Order: sequence, then C-alpha cells, then structure tokens
Amino acid sequence: MAKIYYQDDANIATIQERKVAVIGYGSQGHAHALNLRDSGVDVVVGLREESKSRERARGKGLTVLETGEAARWGDVIVMLAPDTAQPGIYRESIVPNLKAGKMLMFGHGFNIRFGTIEPPDDIDVTMVAPKAPGHRVREIFQAGGGTPCLLAIHQDATGKAHETTLSYAKALGSLRAAAIETTFTEETETDLFGEQAVLCGGVSALVKAAFEVLVKAGYQPEVAYFECMHELKLIVDLMYRGGLSYMRYSVSDTAEHGDYTAGTRIINEETVGEMRVLLDAIRDGSYAKAWIEENERGRPWFDQQRLRERNHPLEKVGADLRAMMPFLNPVEVSSFDE
Repeated sequence: MAKIYYQDDANIATIQERKVAVIGYGSQGHAHALNLRDSGVDVVVGLREESKSRERARGKGLTVLETGEAARWGDVIVMLAPDTAQPGIYRESIVPNLKAGKMLMFGHGFNIRFGTIEPPDDIDVTMVAPKAPGHRVREIFQAGGGTPCLLAIHQDATGKAHETTLSYAKALGSLRAAAIETTFTEETETDLFGEQAVLCGGVSALVKAAFEVLVKAGYQPEVAYFECMHELKLIVDLMYRGGLSYMRYSVSDTAEHGDYTAGTRIINEETVGEMRVLLDAIRDGSYAKAWIEENERGRPWFDQQRLRERNHPLEKVGADLRAMMPFLNPVEVSSFDE
C-alpha cells in the first residue's frame, strides 16, 4: 500500500525556519517560489544574470539573486531549472556553495536517476514532484486547493530530511490534496512514461490524427477542431472528478457504446506493445541518453519538431476559434517564449 500524507502529517513551521533557494523560474519554479512565499517561507529565486525571467520574478515581489549566490544563501536548494540544464548549473553554481547539512531538492528525479548529478554524502537529497504543470500548481493553490505530489528521500544525512520535505510539500499546497511517498526511480520512470504514452505524446498524436482524418474526408476544419480538441477538456474534466465510470454515466448511451466498440480498435495490442518499448527505453536509460545528447548538439531535431508542430493546421484553426471565446482566457505560446 502506498504511504500517503495529508495536512495534519506535517508542521509548516519546519520549512518556515529554513531559507529556501529556488533555482529556476519556469513552469515549476515560479509556482514553487510564489506558493512558498505566500505560505510564509523565506524564499529567493536563483537565476543567471542574463535570464529574462529575472524581471518576471521581481515583478511578483520575489528577491532574485545570481544562482551561486542563491545557493550559498539557502539552506534548502531546489533544482527547478530544465532537466538537461541542471547538471551544468549544479557543477558551476551549486557544488561550490554546498555545505554539510544543506538539502538539495528536486522537482523531478531525472538527474539523480540517470546519474548526471551525484551529490556528496553529507547533504540531504529529496524530491517534491507536483503532478501538474506549474501554472496549475499555482492556480489551484490560489483557489484554496492543492496539487497532489510525489515525495521521495534519496539521502538523509541530517536525520530530518523526511520532516523537512513534508513541511515543504505542505507550504507548496500539496498536502491539501495528497503526497505519496515514492523513490526517485519510480517517479522518474512513471513520469516519463506517462508523458510519452498518454499525457503529451499519446494525446497529441491522437488529436492530430483524428483532426486530419476528418479534414481529409471533407469535413470543415473548424468542426473537426471542436470535435477532436475542444471537447476533450469536457471529457477529461468528467474523468478528473469521477473516473471513467462518471464520464460514461455523463455522456450519451451512443457515446458510451462508441467507447466500448472503438476504444480497443484504436488502442490495440500493437499500441500496447509500443508502450512497452517506450518503458524499456526509459528504464534502461537509452531515452535519457538520447535526450541528453540532443541537447549537447544544440537541439536541432527538437527545435525543428517544435516549429513544425506549432504550424500544424490544427493549431492555426484552434487559435482563430479560441480568439472568439475570450472566456477561455486564450493564450498564444509565443508569449511564453524567451
């Protein structure tokens, strides 16, 4: 049985007595820094001098220091820069400022799991990994809720790693929902698999393929967008609240019948076989090795794919339609580019 923690299992004063340096101000970094600040924690953000995020963080009333200075100041150093950037940041700015008794915390187990960061034995090494993008972590916190997280203790040099990590999760808002105890290995492997097979890779490919089938068959792109993309949120919201059973209860009998008759034709044994191949590549390290090497080459393939995907007809049609629905609070991805 999983070990699960809630609000009453942690004392928020523990993390309020520590100085927390959040390294990075991207999706997770901004959410952690702001939620901690609002929970009464002494927090600074560590960023390189040329980072465009510095003004955004300062604009929210946060103290911003150069990365090494932040690491030197902090008792708890939280690594929330992109996975592939972390080893360089660690070597250049964190290692010179680590002292016995400090805590090095991660929001994802990637670099510990694959050995690209190897901390010394005299510090605590822990993880609090919210199960949502950072923007939702922040929004749900502000609304009075919390995002569930995975929590792991990789190294307990002080004997207080578990207590401090639980307190951090409470300040982040996660214990309002739940914190499940895990390991760096389990979090990393399941997280990468979920992103690839379902949450990002699987869903994106399914939506695009269905959109293209309808458009090529002569249906209007706008109708195809609503059917294959827009309505997806409505279905996922039902699952979110009550699982697959509540979704099936809420839709029409015809839709439920289509679920039973078509689902296993789309997701068949061949698809499941590919999922197993994905998982094997994650577990044996070959996926991580390829992604690290792609970054070392300057990410030529990745950047080409990103540009191609942003120009997909689904994205063009969707942007026009969302612009006509201001209540969605539509965004353009370019506004987040640095």
